[in-house]
Amino acid sequence: MNALKRTLSVLGLTAMAIALAGCITLLPDEKPAQLYRFDGGVQPAAASQGAPFAVARLGGSFVQAAANDRMLTITGSRAAYIADSRWVSPASVLFNEALSRAFNADAGPARLLTRGDFSKADYVLRVDVTEFEAVYDQGARAAPEVSVSLRATLSGADRQLAGSKTFEVRVRATDNRVSAIVAAYDQAVGQALGELVAWTNNRGV
Repeated sequence: MNALKRTLSVLGLTAMAIALAGCITLLPDEKPAQLYRFDGGVQPAAASQGAPFAVARLGGSFVQAAANDRMLTITGSRAAYIADSRWVSPASVLFNEALSRAFNADAGPARLLTRGDFSKADYVLRVDVTEFEAVYDQGARAAPEVSVSLRATLSGADRQLAGSKTFEVRVRATDNRVSAIVAAYDQAVGQALGELVAWTNNRGV
């Protein structure tokens, strides 16, 4: 009798485990986040005068709260991320890619070195991204203003400072929708990088 009870008990537990395993497949999946990107497209400018020179980008930082793949918003003193929406890659990575494209698309004398022998560079460029956020300065339901701020430092090969400048761009989104906010980010990044490239072409002047 004891053996029979043990057998029935094992069979019962096995049936329960199978039933629970079946139930797990019925649980709803987590809602996937919508993925976005910014390209920071820069309109190619007319070629600047002067012989080409090489620029190595070394160092630089990205504001920590916005460096990941979340979209940072600021409302007064409160910071939050936009729900169910992410950058396709960390914002810091997308920004670095956009910066390289901006120099490549420009016809000016500054040529950005992304790999190779940096010792051959004529200048060293450091870019720190100090602001990268959507600011709800007109209420939680109004279209936010995207704020992008860069601090650039250009030094000669001898490490002597050639110039330092802050580039601040603010673009109001056309609507309080994620797609409109992303478009504002794209415009702000493109404008900031366009100004940065032009300044570098003039050797930090």
